[in-house]
Amino acid sequence: MSNLEAAPAEVACSAARGSGTEVLRPREVPLGGPRALRVQRTLPQRQRSLIGAWCFIDHYGPVSASMDVPPHPHTGLQTVSWLFDGEVEHRDSAGVHALVRPGELNLMTAGAGICHSEVSLQSSAVLHGVQLWVALPGSDRDAGRDFAHHVPERFSLPGAVARVFLGELAGHRSPVPTFTPLLGAQLDLDVGAELDVDVDPSFEHGVLCDSGPVALGETTLAVADLGYRGPGTSSLHLRNAADRPARVLLLGGLPFAEELVMWWNFVGRSHDDIVGYRQLWQDGDERFGAVHGYRGSVTRLPAPPLPTTRLRPRPIPERREEHA
Repeated sequence: MSNLEAAPAEVACSAARGSGTEVLRPREVPLGGPRALRVQRTLPQRQRSLIGAWCFIDHYGPVSASMDVPPHPHTGLQTVSWLFDGEVEHRDSAGVHALVRPGELNLMTAGAGICHSEVSLQSSAVLHGVQLWVALPGSDRDAGRDFAHHVPERFSLPGAVARVFLGELAGHRSPVPTFTPLLGAQLDLDVGAELDVDVDPSFEHGVLCDSGPVALGETTLAVADLGYRGPGTSSLHLRNAADRPARVLLLGGLPFAEELVMWWNFVGRSHDDIVGYRQLWQDGDERFGAVHGYRGSVTRLPAPPLPTTRLRPRPIPERREEHA
């Protein structure tokens, strides 16, 4: 999904200090005008811009709305589309035409440059899901265009059912390769369920509450809240605090130690990177290619104006260690 904000802000981030769970509350962002799909964004934020290489989290729905995002560019990242309800048609400049369905991973690698469109199908009365971005490390920031699709198996945990779409959890591993060590999993919690989830202590982790509330340790997360735990945690205690089944996404990864500049749909390393990417997109440069088969009234999404000041790299936060 594109970041369709007309005036995307620069985000200069630093780590919040303290122990236990840090809660990132969402902010509502309209995508695409007065009748836009409204999403709840928890990354990036002022106090934190990354969890591992995860650099962007939008949560949306359930909502009776359509999605029609014209061809738009990306650089330096991967997009991870994960639905709970609905269907979305994906087309990109690598020639991929695919459907995004509930419980199925669709991962697109932008690398040096790609463009794609996203359109919900008319048969989808409800849209409900997340759009995630993963920052590529400097060694792979100019990787070629790519696309991966995977349907993870469901498996049981005490009081829950899980699917691992990236990385490894509870002995179950996704076959989809990543450029940095990552974890992405969906956990559906039974009514009254409490469980301890063993995790890699070298990772930092985020728990996104999709339906709840859900308690992470002693901290209760409301719907669309993101609970953060730093490296040093070997087990996460989850409790369904609702009177109905609940659902979370568990995201994790090794701390990402590179400076980044994120603006609109571009991830770069400097202000000049972003200026260059924007100009190439506006010029219709082959770096991004073209999407074929999109039938909307706008053939390609124009980039918004750049801010009047220089974009600054994200500062590398001082990571805190936790012990569990």
